Amino acid sequence: MNNAGFLTYGPLAEVSAAELDRVLAVDVRSVFLAAQSAARHMGDGGRIISIGSCFNGRVPGSNFVLQAMAKSALAGLTRGLARERGPLGITATIVDPGPIDTDMNPADGASAGFQRSLTALGRYGEAEDVAAAVAYPAGHGGRYVTGTALAVEGGYTI
Repeated sequence: MNNAGFLTYGPLAEVSAAELDRVLAVDVRSVFLAAQSAARHMGDGGRIISIGSCFNGRVPGSNFVLQAMAKSALAGLTRGLARERGPLGITATIVDPGPIDTDMNPADGASAGFQRSLTALGRYGEAEDVAAAVAYPAGHGGRYVTGTALAVEGGYTI
């Protein structure tokens, strides 16, 4: 399972090359390299599961260009892995969480009200919601689930 990333935002015109490189290194390159290494050692059968973001399906404002780009790249990586590794019985899935109550994004944080307003359920999710979504494709029930995103975002993208 891959889970790498951090939230960065700001207007496109103010994004430095260093910020771009950092986002791509953490959010995309590191996940690619981890999946590549895992694929080399997996043999026949197995699961590659990546944690993405609801930014893969919706961009809630004008200052999220880097986040949307990076998480969309993970979705493309997942589809590519699914197609390439599928003949070996290896599935690839991305889990896209929305607002989840974490240390990085607390449900009582500065932007919590705005984030809750973007979900159909009007609330944050919990880490257990993401864990359950990861467990599904990792288990026997997910043996025919590949190349797709599982949205765990309380209706954020509808």
